[in-house]
Amino acid sequence: MATASVRGPVKEHPRAVTALLSVLGYGIVVGTFLGFVPESVFPELTLAQVNLLADAIAVVNTVTTVLLVAGWYWIRTGEVRKHAAAMTSSFALILLFLVLYLTKIGGGGTKEFVGPEAVYYAYLLMLAVHIVLSIVAVPVVLYALVLGLTHTPEELRRDTPHRRIGRIAAGSWILSLALGVVTYLLLNHVYEWEFVEAVISVPAL
Repeated sequence: MATASVRGPVKEHPRAVTALLSVLGYGIVVGTFLGFVPESVFPELTLAQVNLLADAIAVVNTVTTVLLVAGWYWIRTGEVRKHAAAMTSSFALILLFLVLYLTKIGGGGTKEFVGPEAVYYAYLLMLAVHIVLSIVAVPVVLYALVLGLTHTPEELRRDTPHRRIGRIAAGSWILSLALGVVTYLLLNHVYEWEFVEAVISVPAL
């Protein structure tokens, strides 16, 4: 993604930097669910505000998915600068998603799906895949990003596994986001739901 070579510890030790950032990200999320993050950090949200945040998260995830698909297309057509812009913008949006998501969970609560049994199990399956991919993709996405930001296009092709790692990162990221949007629609706009305030559990969008 970078247009000029960047020298320094980040470039020399991309795996260590990726591991550090991954642990930091996991720590923030897990800390929120386990109650290690003080409640005062999060605003106290009404149900209407929780719904608004859920809508905003779905919009962010949809735009991120579009950018990722566009970035994948642009790199395949040799438009490196557009690819870099799309991928870095996608990552910025994921950080925004994380802020919105943790605010919704820490300050509001979760919604539980209420619908036909067959749909419920399909919903749970999609939600599980979405969550697992979102967790597993973190270090892969970060590694691809760190490499992209610290190497020139020539270095990326010649000296790094960026192309292979990027395919895995983008593919898993796109699938996770797409499933997240589908489960959001099922939960919020197709079937009924029940609101549970401030529970520490694996939540839906």
